[in-house]
Amino acid sequence: MSLIPVVRIRAARSGRVRAKDFRYSESPLVPGDVSLPNRAYMNLLELPVLFYVACLAVLATKRYDVWILSLAWAFVASRIAHSLIHLLYYDVLHRLVAFGIGVVLTAAIWLRLLLLALGDPEASP
Repeated sequence: MSLIPVVRIRAARSGRVRAKDFRYSESPLVPGDVSLPNRAYMNLLELPVLFYVACLAVLATKRYDVWILSLAWAFVASRIAHSLIHLLYYDVLHRLVAFGIGVVLTAAIWLRLLLLALGDPEASP
């Protein structure tokens, strides 16, 4: 379940925001704690698109190995950590580390997929 409507409705009921504050996404009048779940959701959609495309490429080419699977699960764990940091205590440095790990893992997945596609003899499934 998404926290976005819950947080927004509570804020509206308490008079902290009005519906027009969300007309064009979020206005500067929306308090940070109200916009936080929306930002967390947006972060879940930005970097993972490259991960999703890599997963589709793996499925389409049927080229994978234990490295691809391990990297993919590690990426999922990094995104869970990123979301928990974002929503629970919001330490920017910790979020950056979790995000950076996700970027490195995504790049590693693409590199491994390239090696598999090029026929790396040690990378055959």
